[in-house]
Amino acid sequence: MSVLVKLTLTAALLLSIVIPFGAFAVGEKTRGRYKAALGANLFLFFGVMIFAAVLMFQGTAFAAEETAEAGAAVSAAGMGYLSAALSTGLSCLGGGIAVSAAASAALGAISEDSSILGKSLIFVGLAEGVCLYGLIISFMILGNL
Repeated sequence: MSVLVKLTLTAALLLSIVIPFGAFAVGEKTRGRYKAALGANLFLFFGVMIFAAVLMFQGTAFAAEETAEAGAAVSAAGMGYLSAALSTGLSCLGGGIAVSAAASAALGAISEDSSILGKSLIFVGLAEGVCLYGLIISFMILGNL
């Protein structure tokens, strides 16, 4: 893709985010206007993404024989990067769910009895540890690539 096409697609993606929420920010902030802005944002964003995918994949396949050998090594490294990203992302998602439950319960308990602040923070910290375990696993995966 040429540089002009890349700049045009980048500008279109940025405008698909800025225009709907800019129009929402200028006027009265109601639930209906927020839903309309979000719908317009999603429609414009995914429309630009589909258009970019069509532009990207419309070319012809040439020199496929030369890239077939290199593709095997690249795909193995790509799967390693994907697994590292998934281990971090999913562990952080689970950690976020655990922290939300533990922190809300801790705040409720602290509001009734302030002497249990230290005990409740331990449980919130344990829930955050799940994210760190996923990050450590992703570092171990990336170290073996």
